[in-house]
Amino acid sequence: MTDPTAQPDGIVPDTKDWTWVLDRPCPECGFAAAGVEPADVGPAVRETLPRWRAALARPDVAERPRAGVWSTLEYAAHVRDVFRIFDERLALMLAHDDPAFANWDQDVAALEGDYAHQDPRALAGELAAAGEAVAAAFDAVAPGQAERTGRRSNGSVFTVRTLGQYFLHDVVHHLHDVRA
Repeated sequence: MTDPTAQPDGIVPDTKDWTWVLDRPCPECGFAAAGVEPADVGPAVRETLPRWRAALARPDVAERPRAGVWSTLEYAAHVRDVFRIFDERLALMLAHDDPAFANWDQDVAALEGDYAHQDPRALAGELAAAGEAVAAAFDAVAPGQAERTGRRSNGSVFTVRTLGQYFLHDVVHHLHDVRA
């Protein structure tokens, strides 16, 4: 039987609101976001980059582990885009008072970006560049900017601090997903 919520590529969209990771450790990956400060985000992102590069070098990088689950290649393309989206959102928060973020549908992005057919070597470079850029942006956050706010299209309000926490969980969680 086919899942009626599956995308054309067979992936079932993730509709969970993951903001709960700001309050308690993730039972799946073990990441505890609550203690992360903006100054911690850049170094933590940089620590993930070699693991992503190694994951993208696997011979089975494009194989899905089971129906309905992204391959390592697809997760890496998603993380590259997460780096870019959160870099943009952080810049908005630092430049404007309480900006509203444009909606970003990760499942549509995966289809339109053809994540399943990315070149792993090219993607490794793009992911590293995007990771370095967002890491540098978090490195540049001044202590007095940590409580600046921004809002997702669903109304969730983030501070620079909680944006960094939420973002870093996503990156770490996806390394867990690909067992890297």
